[in-house]
Amino acid sequence: MVFADLFFIYFFLPLCLIFYFTAKTLDRKNLVLIIFSLVFYAWGKPLYVLLLLFSAGFNWALGLALEKFRGTPMSKIVLGAGIAVDLALLLVFKYSGALFRAQTKAAQAAMPIGIGVFTLQAVSYLVDCFREKVAVQHSFKKFLLYLSLFPQLLAGPIVRYSAVEQAIDDRRTSVSDACDGALRVIVGLAKKVILANNLYAIVTAFFGSDISGLSVLGTWYTAVIFTLYIYFEFSGYADIAIGLGRIFGFRFDENFNYPFAGRTVTDFCGRWYLSLGAFFRDYVLSLPFFGKNYRYLGLFLVWLCTGMWFGSGWNFILWGLYLGFFLFFEQTFGKNIVEKWPVWVKHIYSKLVIVLGFGIFYFRAPGQLVKFFGRVSGLSMLTSRAPFADSLTWASFTDNFFLIAAAVICSLPLLPRIKTFFLKNRNHTVYAIGRYGALACCAAMLVILSILLAGAAGNPLAYFRF
Repeated sequence: MVFADLFFIYFFLPLCLIFYFTAKTLDRKNLVLIIFSLVFYAWGKPLYVLLLLFSAGFNWALGLALEKFRGTPMSKIVLGAGIAVDLALLLVFKYSGALFRAQTKAAQAAMPIGIGVFTLQAVSYLVDCFREKVAVQHSFKKFLLYLSLFPQLLAGPIVRYSAVEQAIDDRRTSVSDACDGALRVIVGLAKKVILANNLYAIVTAFFGSDISGLSVLGTWYTAVIFTLYIYFEFSGYADIAIGLGRIFGFRFDENFNYPFAGRTVTDFCGRWYLSLGAFFRDYVLSLPFFGKNYRYLGLFLVWLCTGMWFGSGWNFILWGLYLGFFLFFEQTFGKNIVEKWPVWVKHIYSKLVIVLGFGIFYFRAPGQLVKFFGRVSGLSMLTSRAPFADSLTWASFTDNFFLIAAAVICSLPLLPRIKTFFLKNRNHTVYAIGRYGALACCAAMLVILSILLAGAAGNPLAYFRF
């Protein structure tokens, strides 16, 4: 089941909300969320709910074992065994048979969705229990709620147990929470349905088959469109997850902070999928091994793992190492060089690096990736006499001008500035106008989304590959 679906919006979610808010005790509300979360996860592949239940039971039991053996050498053995089993399951289901070859449809179908999310959450729970940063959860039901909570199960953000520990036992949803959460959900759906889906249609039109016939400009154009698509696909689902969590009384951390506003590659990476970056920072780079002398080894390891987490193809590993190289460059011998550049030069440099990186992210077949770099570099004009520009690219750009303009505008931090303006005038009439105007816009947006989803032939979800 996916969020951007009429069945979810008008049946599953309303039914869940009715049962949830009519439940008289928090214990019953938690039970409602568990049941609906398991149904949500089992909807497409019922068998994989057993994997989720096993992961929850296994890690819950290990948490109890860590409490029992706390302060003894046995606790380290328990922690190591737990992490090893969790990562082994991730490797088996996500990478087996597909790590160094193009991923087949059969391999994609065999991959449990969300396994990367709930596996890292389980690992973070065990490590935090070992470090005594959180209390061990004695109730299996409450731990299952944490690991299976459907708003963030599919696509993140990666929620640490410490972020929901108190809310599991004591939370309330105010009218303001419900309204803000609903608005955030609609914004996320708009990113996915209006922007991401339509951008994806452009990508498939140009990159969907052999790219031998593409011009240099056409290849750059499509790479930029794909970069925007990935951002709105990911951040749209993050918005939906955060909004749903808010409705149910949970406050999840932000997962994206307008990465295209970053001036350098380091800045971009620091704003992209924040929960994953924080996980590697606190659970990998914090290891004693990665001290001052091995700092950059840790940097490459983190981005190698980042690439592997995003996908099971070799191109994802290459993408991670590619970004790791530019981070290394900006933090070492290139630091003084980049700092002296004008702001506009930094933006051009970082966007070129990012767009080329997402070209690596897209092409799984080595031959297609070589052709991609041949075209963006202009070498194809010498070897295969590929044109620099073509009428098809110009026609696509003019036909989709307003879509692309909207995507560029929405990728920049303009909405937060507008929101800040209205908040500064909270006691003024302009705040009321802005508040009710936002509600009216979101209501109209929901109608438009419903119409688009009703007429959609397909609703691709990038997260199914992760």
